[in-house]
Amino acid sequence: TGKENKITITNDKGRLTKDEIERMVQEAEKYKADDEELKKKVEAKNGVENYAYNMRNTIREEKVASQLSAEDKEKIEKAVDECISWLDGNQMAEVEEFEHQQKELEAICNPIITKMYQGAGGGAPGGMPDMGGMGGDAPPPGAGGAGGPKIEEVD
Repeated sequence: TGKENKITITNDKGRLTKDEIERMVQEAEKYKADDEELKKKVEAKNGVENYAYNMRNTIREEKVASQLSAEDKEKIEKAVDECISWLDGNQMAEVEEFEHQQKELEAICNPIITKMYQGAGGGAPGGMPDMGGMGGDAPPPGAGGAGGPKIEEVD
């Protein structure tokens, strides 16, 4: 019969045009720096918050609390409470402010905790928080402590 029908089906409905895709990519690049900055703020805030709560939990442990003087325990508790109160009121502070708060809290807590562990003969009770890069003064396990097991090598 010689009849011929051609049908072309295109699925452009609901798709993004090239211009729209390009605009979205440019916006993503533009906001990338803002996202990075916000991520740093959140990480800094979480770091201070974790340190404060870990310190609070540590000094409330029976093993640790029994080795701290009431004055030292109160000093740490007060510093932790002040830090947490500051965090509650300054959720959108800058990274430097969060880091400053953590350094202030560490400056109060680290000497007390270090003194306590040194006074305990280097035996660390469980639950010591991350001291923010501070080196430990306790000897490594198996380095010959007064209360530890003695290891003898036999050939």
